[in-house]
Amino acid sequence: MEQRYATSPEHIPGMDTAELRRRYLVQDLFVADEVNAVYTHHDRVVLVGALPVTTTVVLPTFPEIRSDYFFEHREAGIVNVGGAGTVTVDGTVHTLAHGSCLYIGRGAQDVVFASTDVDGERGPARFYAVSAPAHTAYPTTLVEAGKGNVRELGDPLTSNRRTLNQYIHENGVRSCQVVMGVTTLHPGSMWNTMPAHTHDRRMEAYLYFDVPEDARVIHLLGEPSETRHLVVGNHEAIISPSWSVHSGVGTASYSFVWAMAGENQSFDDMDTFPVAEMR
Repeated sequence: MEQRYATSPEHIPGMDTAELRRRYLVQDLFVADEVNAVYTHHDRVVLVGALPVTTTVVLPTFPEIRSDYFFEHREAGIVNVGGAGTVTVDGTVHTLAHGSCLYIGRGAQDVVFASTDVDGERGPARFYAVSAPAHTAYPTTLVEAGKGNVRELGDPLTSNRRTLNQYIHENGVRSCQVVMGVTTLHPGSMWNTMPAHTHDRRMEAYLYFDVPEDARVIHLLGEPSETRHLVVGNHEAIISPSWSVHSGVGTASYSFVWAMAGENQSFDDMDTFPVAEMR
């Protein structure tokens, strides 16, 4: 498990591009027939990628979390950003199509990932998980793609028309900390989450997917008065500390998994910043 230590706003002015990418950009989560993880140290969130191709892969525990099994003291939301697949939790098989979400609660012991159509149009399944410490157990729950709380946001005139699916949230699938959903930009729209915002109460992570091979997303980060940017490709994630804005524009339309953990689960608890005031 790779570790990414927490940072403060004072670090940003002294970082060059390489340092920004090392601190906040997560690449290579998805490696064939492996489970990879990054411990962020921001609200103790762990990002996990599983890519079963020629065999099933089992979610291990990691020495860094000091648990007998991964979910002994944790919960997670999982979104399949690849082809069709299954997640088997303590013997129960859950089928996840592209974009579907599975919540796994504290106490689950055996978790196995599998692809069911490796040669299909979308290829093998790619399971992206965001995990946080949990104080109690909520039931494992599957939400099929597009079946969450759907919100239509933005406007084609500002190039940010998008469909937001809330899956794990205070009025949906119950959890201790994790809030998770998927946002898909409409054709011709490129901007996400504008005006940009922060929420000091919790961190957030983005995983960009369905980004065309020759396209990229320019992701904004940092304090509103001291912004920086990263160039992000398909299936790459961004760690966004609670003090950082998180917004982006693509060279083509795309989707992203957003996930939060921290002080509360109110999706609309955010501090927005007008574009004219950002620097």
